[in-house]
Amino acid sequence: MSVEGGLSRRQCVGGAVTAGALTMLSLPQTAQAGAQIEEPLIDSVRTALSSAIHNKAPPVPEFGNTEARLVYLRWLGEMSERLKKKIPDWPSRKEFLQTVWYESKRSGLDVSLVLGLVQVESNFRKFAVSSAGARGYMQVMPFWTRVIGDADPAKLFHMQTNLRFGCVILRHYLDRENGDLYMTLGRYNGSRGKSPYPNAVFANQRLWVFNDRDRERDRSAA
Repeated sequence: MSVEGGLSRRQCVGGAVTAGALTMLSLPQTAQAGAQIEEPLIDSVRTALSSAIHNKAPPVPEFGNTEARLVYLRWLGEMSERLKKKIPDWPSRKEFLQTVWYESKRSGLDVSLVLGLVQVESNFRKFAVSSAGARGYMQVMPFWTRVIGDADPAKLFHMQTNLRFGCVILRHYLDRENGDLYMTLGRYNGSRGKSPYPNAVFANQRLWVFNDRDRERDRSAA
C-alpha cells in the first residue's frame, strides 16, 4: 500500500482527511485499544518482549557518526516542542521521546507512525486503561505478559516495557500483513478491515512527521 505524507489513498477523499479520521481526532481522551487477539508468537518476538521486562532505565541512543546524532537532536528538539502540552515536564518528555525513538527504530517502524498511534490510543497518558483493560501509552492488552510467561500486567505501565511491547506487536502484525499498514493497524486495534482506526492513526501521524531537510532549507532562506 502506498503511503504519502502519512496518509494512503484509502485515507484521502479529494485530498481531505476522511470524516472517520476527524471523528477519531476529536476524541483524544479515549483509550482505543482492547480487542487485540492472542495468538502464537515466534521465538524472536518472545525474546524481544521478554528483554523489555528487565530493562529498568530508558535506552541511550547510539550513533555511527556525528551527522546522525545531530539529526536525532534536531528531531528531539522539534518533537519536544510539539509534545510540551501533552507532557509538560521536560525530563519526562525527553525520556519518553528518547525511548519511543529507540523502540521505533529497533522494530523498523516510522517513529511518526508510532507517535500517531500513541496519540490515538492514550493521548500520551502513561497510566491510561481502556474499558477492556488495555494499558499504557500504546494500550497493550495484559494477556501479552502472560504469553511471555511473566503475567504481571502492572509492568505494562513501565514506559519502555509498554513501548517495546507496542512496537514489537505492531511489527509482528506488519509482518503478518505483508507490509500493509492499513490492515496492520486494524489488526492492532482488533478492527481489521474497518477504516476508522487506521484513518485516525494516519491522520495523527501527520502531526509528528519531521522533515529535517525542509527545516534546514527554511532556516537557510530566513
